[in-house]
Amino acid sequence: MTGPATLPELTPPQTLRRLELTVTRRLDGLLHGQHLGLLPGGGSELAGSREYRPGEDEVRRMDWAVTARTTVPHVREVDADRELTTWVLIDGSPSMDFGTAELEKRELAVAAVAAVGFLTAGTGNVLGAHLLGVDGTRRFPTGSGRDHLLCLLRALLAAPRGEARPQPGRLQPGRLQPGRPPAASTSAAPSLADGIDGLRRSATRRGLAVVVSDFLDGLPDDPAGRPDWEPALRRLASVHQVLAVDITDPRELDLPDVGVITVQDPETGRRREISTASADLRRRYAEAAAGQRDQVARAIRRAQAAHLRLRTDRDWVADIVRHVHRQRQLAACAPAPTAGVREGTWR
Repeated sequence: MTGPATLPELTPPQTLRRLELTVTRRLDGLLHGQHLGLLPGGGSELAGSREYRPGEDEVRRMDWAVTARTTVPHVREVDADRELTTWVLIDGSPSMDFGTAELEKRELAVAAVAAVGFLTAGTGNVLGAHLLGVDGTRRFPTGSGRDHLLCLLRALLAAPRGEARPQPGRLQPGRLQPGRPPAASTSAAPSLADGIDGLRRSATRRGLAVVVSDFLDGLPDDPAGRPDWEPALRRLASVHQVLAVDITDPRELDLPDVGVITVQDPETGRRREISTASADLRRRYAEAAAGQRDQVARAIRRAQAAHLRLRTDRDWVADIVRHVHRQRQLAACAPAPTAGVREGTWR
């Protein structure tokens, strides 16, 4: 790390400003926007045709192509265009205060929120956020516009950091950090599952829900086990279109040969000295870390959420661009959406 990243460095460049996230779930907002609504109404999205009713229908809505084929007058039916409400859950637990590349995981999470804000900007669209920290959940109300987004990003960068109270338990590969003096004890932090359920209760309208985390909380020791947050993520995806942004650092995936080091589990506070000169230890660590990431990917897939992987040592802008284009191609191949039926674009 060369120093804390600043807001201009984390603001998406012009590459992202030309993109837009594809939303296939029908929305139930009240304002006119740019997305499909649940109910028919004034809009531009063709929903089909029906026979013309004299005295009730306007002639300017006549569907001349269907009328010519059937020789019976038909009019076009359209779905109302609605605004998009986006809610973002940012994991601010101690495991996110780590990074060995250009950015810390917390800073990359803020960059992901900035990208989501720019990609979902549009007429009537609003963005709200929940920050899950060691001292509870901080809620940011929905708002629209660039000023609202920048204020949210500044608040996320300035959010206090802390360490959890040391607790007994086993060190997990994805949560090891270089040892440092323990911080003052804090109250019990809410779990990721609690944060996802809280986001679901706040997001009363159908829309887009984005969860930005390393998803290390609640992972069972058994590789075949299911994380504690999976049922909560599945409940969230049953109502909203969900995007899971998975943040990782290269040192969480493999250990370099740097001799004896002191590592700490930031979630529990446990500290331990290990010798990285052991090739067998580095191999077993890499295998365990890869198993963790596969465990997270399977859980997100079972919850029927889209999975976007971002790494602190990669070009996160390019990764987001590739994800957006891939989802757009899937949306183009998906069948026409039906009101109240969930589409699979984000899976």
